[in-house]
Amino acid sequence: MADDLYRYPELRSAGNTRGAVRHAVEAGRLRRVTRGIYTGSNREPGEQVRAMLMRLPAEAVVGFHTGARLHGFGDVPQDVLHVIVPAGSVVPRIAGVTVHEAVLPVPDPVLLSGVPTAPAARCAIDLARTLRRIEALPLLDLALRSGACRPGDLAQEVTRHGRLRGVRQARHLVPLADARSECRQESQLRLVLLDGGLPRPEPQLWITDEWGRPTFRLDLGYRAHRVGVEYDGRSHLTRERLRSDRARMNWLSAHGWTMRYFTDRDLYLRPDHIVREVRRILPPRPTGPTVGTGDRGWRWSTCQAS
Repeated sequence: MADDLYRYPELRSAGNTRGAVRHAVEAGRLRRVTRGIYTGSNREPGEQVRAMLMRLPAEAVVGFHTGARLHGFGDVPQDVLHVIVPAGSVVPRIAGVTVHEAVLPVPDPVLLSGVPTAPAARCAIDLARTLRRIEALPLLDLALRSGACRPGDLAQEVTRHGRLRGVRQARHLVPLADARSECRQESQLRLVLLDGGLPRPEPQLWITDEWGRPTFRLDLGYRAHRVGVEYDGRSHLTRERLRSDRARMNWLSAHGWTMRYFTDRDLYLRPDHIVREVRRILPPRPTGPTVGTGDRGWRWSTCQAS
């Protein structure tokens, strides 16, 4: 329990009557943080979360979406507090709190903003198991790009989840995670290509000029075949960006690159179109197992384009 947070029974046992507590709140000497939890200090980072945890079993730790956000890779918007408790715990209903009863213990929670939090790899794999694939890979990419996790951390953590729900999806996605991916849609576009059985593209591929100087960078590319694949979001709609894009496209075309550009409509409503277009400009692959992960267990839905 934090030193600056007090349960109501503790205040009463210290000799305060109900009226005295109420008067202290009205006078500003005490502040009610959540039901039954009070503080006498100014607002501090993590205060609300710590107060909520005081209403839960002692073993409760923050995890899933909230844990990922505290670790710096909370890519999925969530206003709800997500906590993990041991399976079978008696948990009160608290508005704004989602409780995950876990049979898998949380080893060595870390303290972030004064809040006991599941390790970064645990948060990442829990989400990789439970999110839709189209959301899970961007989160794993961001977990690596933020430095919160290393590839070995994710690989080791996923083995701990054994036969838990969704672990098959997590096992497929962990080897595909790439720290070079720079946005959600780029990660999702890469997943579409892989699940379509196409070769693995290189994220953030630098193209050099005739003097070997880095000149342009592609979202995704196949260097050996001079094929580039890019996502066009709202940032490409300004006049200045349009001029820059046209000069870039002309240079790439003049230097033997074949480019394909896709929008949110392609990505979220017709991913098969993306696969067909890219397959058409790549040389035929040798017969044999595909690189795609299979298990295409998501439903596409429209989301905010960058």
